[in-house]
Amino acid sequence: MKGFLTRLSKVLASDSSEGSDKNAKAAKAAEETTQPPAVPDKVANTKKKKAPKEEKKVSKIQVDPSLQPICFFFEAHQPNRLKPYSFFDIGNDPFYEDDELNRKLLDEVCEVSYLPANKMMTELIKEGKGQFRISLSVSGVLLEQLELNRPDVLKSFQDLHATGGVEIVAETYYHSMGFHRSKEEFKEQVEKQLEKIKEVFGVRPKAFRHTACVYYNELAAFVESMGFESMLGEAVGWILHGREANRLYRSPNCTTLKAHLRNGILSDDVAFRFGNHAWPQHPLTAEKFATWCQTNGGEVVNLFMDYECIGKHQDKDTGIFEFFRAFPAAWEKLGGRFVTVSESAAELEVAGEYDCHEPTSWADTEKDLSPWKGNAMQEEARRKILIIEKQVKSKNNPELLHQWRKMQTAEHFYFMSTKGGESGKVHERLRPYPSAYEAYLYFMNALSDLQIRLDEE
Repeated sequence: MKGFLTRLSKVLASDSSEGSDKNAKAAKAAEETTQPPAVPDKVANTKKKKAPKEEKKVSKIQVDPSLQPICFFFEAHQPNRLKPYSFFDIGNDPFYEDDELNRKLLDEVCEVSYLPANKMMTELIKEGKGQFRISLSVSGVLLEQLELNRPDVLKSFQDLHATGGVEIVAETYYHSMGFHRSKEEFKEQVEKQLEKIKEVFGVRPKAFRHTACVYYNELAAFVESMGFESMLGEAVGWILHGREANRLYRSPNCTTLKAHLRNGILSDDVAFRFGNHAWPQHPLTAEKFATWCQTNGGEVVNLFMDYECIGKHQDKDTGIFEFFRAFPAAWEKLGGRFVTVSESAAELEVAGEYDCHEPTSWADTEKDLSPWKGNAMQEEARRKILIIEKQVKSKNNPELLHQWRKMQTAEHFYFMSTKGGESGKVHERLRPYPSAYEAYLYFMNALSDLQIRLDEE
């Protein structure tokens, strides 16, 4: 949900100036892209589950590799928000999350988005005999919540993957953003996520996407050292310098890792503008959108978005399900095809360097880390949660370690943002507390309780 609302700020800012000449706008995809994301619960029941038995996979029919490909990537993640944790709770209440609210929101997104979207995607893959293909990441904290509260939805994700038309993409287990402060912790969270994916889906991902599509040279080199072949990022105009977003690139720090850059305008046409009746291009039909993708140029059109845009952010009354059901046929009619992230990497050569010195993201209008570290409250909270790393790990207490890691989830710091403008409106809309100051106080109070528990351990 956070990914949707944050990216919506860019959309709100851009819609008013968007003209009717869609092809001209699409040609500027490398110059104007957007967006981002989403947090956990009590320690989940940790019974080990066997990886699901493979269903009979759909045989992918042979397609002409010269046809223009689209790469769909969807992110599935749901936050667990902290409850109003007061000063008087410190030392008395070891449970920090608002379980009732989190369960309510999880059930809602499962019913309106995950279940019907998984059913639709499964049918599209089977009906297309494997030609329609997608890539998908599911955060570890969402997998935990589904195991604990909605095993039926977890099975629907497993059934979708079992079609053979879905590539699972890795991320950090806790949807965190602490790489620059602790590479060791970052690596451990990624490895935990890889273990979870192996347990649930029976595979080891080749591609990686960091929280909010954060990308920069140092991070890319580290991800490459972990054995990944591809990494997703946001196409940022001031780094592309006029080059097309619809190609694969590589950081100068890397030798093998390929950078897959999100086409922000086309992605947001579906994820955010789709149901906006004030948008000059409304209604967006599958045929119209297929034409935009065909005329956008490049070698691969990367359409990356939150999975929740199907049914939640764009509800069923907008026609979003009908759009996705019709799009594969509309795209194939124009001579297009679909690939996963790793299939794209295997087919396409690197077009040049993507020299990104500072962290970029798909968040807000700035496309940087300011949604999570733009003020003193955020910096203080981020610093204090990470300086106790050695103390937490020295206790060899899985419950305390899990709780500490859940408090690294990006949304806790996002809720503390005090931005103004369109981005600020989105932060306010998403925040489950009266203000950023309450978000900070509840977090710091919970952290104080965690510190007491560590000291007493």
